[in-house]
Amino acid sequence: MWPAVRMELRTLGRSGCAVSALCLGTMTFGAETDEPGAHEQLDVFVEAGGTLVDTADVYSAGLSEEIVGRWLAARPADVRDRVVLATKGRFPMGTEPNALGSSRRHLRRALDDSLRRLGVEHVDLYQLHAWDPLTPLEESLRFLDDAVSAGKVGYPGLSNFTGWQLQRAVDVAERDRLAVPVTLQPNYSLLVRGVEAEIVPACLFNGLGLLPWGPLAGGWLSGKYTRDQRPQGTTRLGEDPDRGMEAYDRVGGRERTWDVLEAVQDVAEARGVSMPQVALAWLRARPAVTSVILGARTTGQLRDNLGSADLVLSAEETARLDAVSDPAAPDYPYGELGVEQRSRTLSG
Repeated sequence: MWPAVRMELRTLGRSGCAVSALCLGTMTFGAETDEPGAHEQLDVFVEAGGTLVDTADVYSAGLSEEIVGRWLAARPADVRDRVVLATKGRFPMGTEPNALGSSRRHLRRALDDSLRRLGVEHVDLYQLHAWDPLTPLEESLRFLDDAVSAGKVGYPGLSNFTGWQLQRAVDVAERDRLAVPVTLQPNYSLLVRGVEAEIVPACLFNGLGLLPWGPLAGGWLSGKYTRDQRPQGTTRLGEDPDRGMEAYDRVGGRERTWDVLEAVQDVAEARGVSMPQVALAWLRARPAVTSVILGARTTGQLRDNLGSADLVLSAEETARLDAVSDPAAPDYPYGELGVEQRSRTLSG
């Protein structure tokens, strides 16, 4: 039975397909999460009103897709019909030269193998997992268009593309009258906001929906770590916490990371919610975001993350989080001089 109050639904980019504003990511399936635990997560997600499930062929070398496929096969038709299924192809699935990339040869095999592992005849969203500098973009986009025409794919999407690569993909698809990508998966969180310089504006301009991955910054926004308490044990950052901080130190320095964590903690304590719920609510409300990808190791973590579904931050809370996490504009053309030269009003 579906919940009385359902999770917010949004369109998948500029398509007419409705998806939940929170997405279940499955990268942990078959690695950090065993099959019974993964199936439990899928059940909990759907019961909470979630619809969008995202996987990829390289997640646990195909095992993640197989786990999702066995879950789908064991569920009634109304559950299967509710799920909007997304997967990706591009990275190595073998040692031969053509077992990777975005060539027609590799993508054809990758898509067919994904459909087989998932036990379905089509997926709703098939995404190029990353840019391929060796394959002409026209070749990749033509394959995606053919897959849409063949009924194997509902919509094409992109992942880990830069702003110019995204724009080029849209321009080529429109020029050649091919299926235009409807989504982009970027790394995006309170600690990783570089996409706001070019990628978010490009998505807004072209009507692409963002599907942010890493919304809790690899665990740093989970509330486990403070200035005085270092990651320990078998947590994702426990083995080498300093290395885990390096990516965020490059944007604003170590102090910025701790300042962001403390601001998130303050908001969470004032609202009586968890830190992950605050971080996810902030990201869900960002421009162009269609659905935030949750990547939980345990069902308990997932349940807590799902608690952010109806959390709406106040203008004051959002402004504080915006300010403390501001990575500061890089040099020209993004800095003050660049903004000045790109600005124009009717008065001058």
